Amino acid sequence: MARIAGVNLPTNKRVIIALTYIHGIGRTKAVEIADKLGIDHTRRVQDLSDAEVLKIRETIDTDHTVEGD
Repeated sequence: MARIAGVNLPTNKRVIIALTYIHGIGRTKAVEIADKLGIDHTRRVQDLSDAEVLKIRETIDTDHTVEGD
């Protein structure tokens, strides 16, 4: 299970949809994050490597204001 910005992302959802569970990240921002990191839109959270989850977490922490901020 990936935990990003204090939110446990559902593992069976696509990355784009799962990122919208974070308050402050909508579908447009989720697509921008995936495109920036080169993550395919059809990939599921359970298929992400630990390095990819870390990249997503770092990108959100540095570039976006989310619920904990």
